[in-house]
Amino acid sequence: MRTILFFLLVQISFSGAAQHLELPLWSDTVPNYQETGEGEIRVQEGVLKIRNVKKPGVEVFIPSEKIRNGQAVIICPGGGYAIMNWDWEGTDIAKWLNSQGIVAVVLKYRLPHSKSNIVSYKSPILDAQRAVRLTRHHAKEWGIDSSRIGIMGFSAGGHLAATLAVHYNEKYAEPTDGIDLLSARPDFSVLVYPVITFKDDFTDPGSRRRLLNNNLDEKLIQHFSSELHVNTETPPAFIMHSTDDTGVPVQNSLKYYEALLNNKVEAEMHLYPMGWHGYALARDNAYLSTWTERLEAWLKRY
Repeated sequence: MRTILFFLLVQISFSGAAQHLELPLWSDTVPNYQETGEGEIRVQEGVLKIRNVKKPGVEVFIPSEKIRNGQAVIICPGGGYAIMNWDWEGTDIAKWLNSQGIVAVVLKYRLPHSKSNIVSYKSPILDAQRAVRLTRHHAKEWGIDSSRIGIMGFSAGGHLAATLAVHYNEKYAEPTDGIDLLSARPDFSVLVYPVITFKDDFTDPGSRRRLLNNNLDEKLIQHFSSELHVNTETPPAFIMHSTDDTGVPVQNSLKYYEALLNNKVEAEMHLYPMGWHGYALARDNAYLSTWTERLEAWLKRY
């Protein structure tokens, strides 16, 4: 009896402590997947870079119960749909969110160029939809309010986050289990120097080429230009960009912001005059790094 009581007390104690989990998105059948023998590649080059993702998953950072506020954010690291900057725009961001009392879920999504994808462009959005559904499924267990789950993305990860925000109801594969029947709609989105449009004027050609596997069919270009699909049901957005960004021009954010305003969707945008692209938390720039203070205040509304 004492042994049972001891383990029960340990379990209760642990449930209030900070936790770090790694979970697969799907336990069995992964949609849009075929076996090719490829292996995942991880390279440490100052930043941990991941490519050739075969088994999509999430790394979950849960703050201690004492500071937890019931909110969760799913993070999509950037990397031009060629790699994922896993720590720089992923786990480092998760730790900052944890300091705000927010559960952070870093999404290891499949990159489109892998031969294990049956259709290149379907895998990232399938993984993003599943990440929201999986987080909702575990909401009670992780101390989350299921109506306060957002999506956040950087650069090409911002494109994935915006794609989810406008296409959360799109059916890209048949459901595999009950989790796939849950809502994939994020309650808000955070887009940091995001790729938004795939149209020629302001797109990032590399992200477009990789996601579409060089298929520049006009219907696909239109489908993955998120500014064209905003409606009154699109989640509120926080948008951040630098006007000197030549990698992903600021017009990407401007177009999305305008579309949100035209549909009377709440949006907040912050533009910095310098920073170029890919600075994440920008800890080496005292002025630019203040963008997280703007985000901290905005997140409290959701």
